[in-house]
Amino acid sequence: MMDKVTKASFYDLEAKTTSGKKIAFSDFRGQVVLIVNTATRCGLAPQFEGLEELHLKYKDRGLVILGFPCDQFAGQEPESNERMEEVCKINHGVTFQLTEKCEVNGEAAHPVFKFLKKKLKGFLGSRIKWNFTKFVIDQNGEPCKRFAPVTKPKDIEKLIQRLLS
Repeated sequence: MMDKVTKASFYDLEAKTTSGKKIAFSDFRGQVVLIVNTATRCGLAPQFEGLEELHLKYKDRGLVILGFPCDQFAGQEPESNERMEEVCKINHGVTFQLTEKCEVNGEAAHPVFKFLKKKLKGFLGSRIKWNFTKFVIDQNGEPCKRFAPVTKPKDIEKLIQRLLS
């Protein structure tokens, strides 16, 4: 069986919602996708608000934001999937799609992060440095830019506008 990471297309990948429902990335053909590894107890958690602003402003123009909660960095996502989703909604107003918790580094890393890290190297090579690393995928399913955890969502807006125009 072929490893999902070696597949040629972003659209071959999938994830699961916090309740375990499948999210087929093929449903995002023709849209710009922003993938972020998140954590509710991270010092960068205020970025949830900026991500939500981008979501509300551009979702009707074709932007999809997927938050992938991760507990690999200092245990900053200790919540269950259900509780984490609740915390994101109550504390940060999040309405964009969150997935079930996953790993982003190592052998057990989610296939989408293996794919993205292979396509877009970062400061530490392919390894993800911290929570809130962001990846932008264009309308053709091509990863086009990786952003550091400290990059604020508003600083990604110009790229999103350009891709959506």
